[in-house]
Amino acid sequence: MSSILTNSSALVALQTLKGINSNLAKTQSEISTGKSVASAQDNAAVWAISKTMETDQTTFKTIQTNLNVAGQTVATARDGAESVQKLLDEVKQLATGADRSDSNFATIQTQITAKRDQIAAIVKGTQANGVNLLSTNGVIGGSTYSVLGSLDRSSTTMTASRINVASVDFEANIVDATITTITDLDSAETAVTEIEALMKIAISGAASLGAAGERISDQVEFVSKLSDSLKMAAGSLVDADMEEASARLQALQTQQQLGIQALSIANQAPSSIMSLFRG
Repeated sequence: MSSILTNSSALVALQTLKGINSNLAKTQSEISTGKSVASAQDNAAVWAISKTMETDQTTFKTIQTNLNVAGQTVATARDGAESVQKLLDEVKQLATGADRSDSNFATIQTQITAKRDQIAAIVKGTQANGVNLLSTNGVIGGSTYSVLGSLDRSSTTMTASRINVASVDFEANIVDATITTITDLDSAETAVTEIEALMKIAISGAASLGAAGERISDQVEFVSKLSDSLKMAAGSLVDADMEEASARLQALQTQQQLGIQALSIANQAPSSIMSLFRG
């Protein structure tokens, strides 16, 4: 049945063309923004997940930066501890050399005192960004240096995971330790034993700082990989497939042209009714 009041063919063609134009606009948006989900309106659930991942990724980048700073702080302390150990070894050699009847005990003691002063200066000066892990209270008045290692996300909360590095306290354990003044063979022997004990403390402290530094370095590598993984995961959710979008764009442009032609033909249908009234 033909009607001059309702052109059903034109309505169908118009709805089809609107759908094509809507898909075409979405595809053009994907190509221009590079995202298939650019806002919460496009897909609320996917958008929310991607934004959570993006926030975590930027957070881990900040954590990585903090870990790098912490790594350098601990490395500075380790270098200082190793220097102290080397000087103590030199002190031990001096004391050992004094264990001879004709040794110049006074001169050797003067050398040992100079080495000990140098050790004290190293312990006092080994600091980075105001943190001294060789002193007694070199971490803002405390003795433990702490850095955020990661934020562990559960379904509802995030838990902070920290790396704590305790001061080796060479100030109290080495600088302030008593070493017998060398005046004769017996005092030289006693001093060697005391210096040997201090060397063990220095070696243990340097090893402890080295282990902490390695842990921080490993965490930096892990956080870096985790950050990259989160970035790729978020991208896989919202990034547009440009090859597929390009092919779809060409197909929709063709459909749009055909839709316009179909609507034009449908709009001409009522005028054909006039032929029914011609004599």
